[in-house]
Amino acid sequence: MSLPSGIRWCLSLVMLNVVLLAPVWLLHGGPRQHWMALEAFLLAGGLALLPSAGRFVGLRWSLVALIMTVLLVGLGDVATHLAFGRSLNLYFDLPLLRSVFHLLEGNLGGPVASLISLLGLILLAVTAWLLAKMLASLQGRARRPRAVVGAWGMLAVSGMLILAEFDEVRPLPVARTPLLDTLQFQGQQWIETRRAHRDFAERMASSPVQETALPGLAGRDVVLVFVESYGISALFDDRYARVLDPRLDGMAERLDAAGLSVASGLLDSPIRGGQSWLAHATLLSGLRIDNSLWYRLMLDSERTTLVDDFRATGHRTLAVMPAITMAWPEGRAYGFDEIHAAADLEYAGPPLNWVTMPDQYTLHHFQTQIRNGSAASQHAESAPLFAQLALISSHAPWTPILPVLDDWSAVGDGSVFARWEDAGESPDQLWQDLERVRDHYARSLDYALGASLRWAEDFVDQQTLMILLGDHQPAPLITGDNASGAVPVHVISGDAGLLEPFHARGFVSGLHPPRPDGYPDGEVAGQQALRGWLHEAFGVKETTGE
Repeated sequence: MSLPSGIRWCLSLVMLNVVLLAPVWLLHGGPRQHWMALEAFLLAGGLALLPSAGRFVGLRWSLVALIMTVLLVGLGDVATHLAFGRSLNLYFDLPLLRSVFHLLEGNLGGPVASLISLLGLILLAVTAWLLAKMLASLQGRARRPRAVVGAWGMLAVSGMLILAEFDEVRPLPVARTPLLDTLQFQGQQWIETRRAHRDFAERMASSPVQETALPGLAGRDVVLVFVESYGISALFDDRYARVLDPRLDGMAERLDAAGLSVASGLLDSPIRGGQSWLAHATLLSGLRIDNSLWYRLMLDSERTTLVDDFRATGHRTLAVMPAITMAWPEGRAYGFDEIHAAADLEYAGPPLNWVTMPDQYTLHHFQTQIRNGSAASQHAESAPLFAQLALISSHAPWTPILPVLDDWSAVGDGSVFARWEDAGESPDQLWQDLERVRDHYARSLDYALGASLRWAEDFVDQQTLMILLGDHQPAPLITGDNASGAVPVHVISGDAGLLEPFHARGFVSGLHPPRPDGYPDGEVAGQQALRGWLHEAFGVKETTGE
């Protein structure tokens, strides 16, 4: 039995209202304050007055395309807020779609990732079809005089309320204009980003930073180690600090017993939740890089980086990147002498969900095969190295959790890690409980820091400067929406003199950095500041005559 046309019309209006407001509700936790989309009433009134056949059918499908586009942008904005703690920017976020697929592929496997993508496309097609049916139910329904008057009234009232919104007046607090708000915000953001794009490109062209030798670090190995998702919340949020504090306290004692000095502080990362390569680029270049467009412009420019600085100092420069499983032309653009991607690290163990190999294996291979092995023998014995390592065991989905092996020789070719291939919960099981996800996040960081600091204990000496730091905070579901973007930085060496410049920048002794409010004016320097700090502390000193 079919429903009366009036009821069908009302149901279609309600459903259209829900479709338009769905991203707003997802972003703000439901229809607590806003539950009326003014565009739904404007469209309903206008469509009711139009014929449902002829050329007006094309209008209906044009509206379907417009609403689906805005819906996808709105859902993308929700996903971007959840993953990165910021709004979607179509100008430079569209290329991330491929990265999303690769993330699914790494966590769930190629067939499952393809199936999810296919189901997503089917869901979009079904949504578009249902939306077309809804609009068809609304179109051409005002045939009787009373219905015509009602449609014109709805059209007029919703139109006036929308015009009031443009004047920043909201007579009806529960009403929003989600379709127009999304179009206006993205359009304005597109214009502003294009302008910033032009300004950034001009700045790159007009003021390239020249390489600066660092004679104060000549003859010393400098090892820059990024720990995935190691943010300030890991140390100052009680949920995570109770796991990590014992590790840091215990390793501080061991490092001291090994004759090593440690200074810790904070730097502000340009990103949240992901895109670690932007943090790497920021630190290496000395320029804040917070999106893929700036990243590409920087790499294509004449701007030098720390890689050039250390090469000018006489260092052998290299990158150890266990997460890189495809071609990485960016590494060549940086100018590293050597790039050791996942396939180059000779790992014989199993991948552990997204993680291609455990951090302890990466550090072991770096020490035995790159720093002191056959790769080192191809260079002059006196050549020190500058190495960037990007560790990944603390990358989501944070399962399984491994122990740190006491004996480095037991790491071998990595086959020892086969025993943990199916250990613990699978990602789909773990991610059904957010509290367990948070617990695993802390435990994975405990492993990553444990492996990194054990490496420092055993292999850092007076001729080594190790800079161990986080790349960025994890996603807001771990940190909360308003968490600081700062990351901990630990500087370790057997030569205490190398740490003095960091103490002058507000770093403190030990593995516990000061809180952000402990810095002057409560401001933490950005990761881009590190390059300048190294230039000032270890670069060529200017001399002045009498």
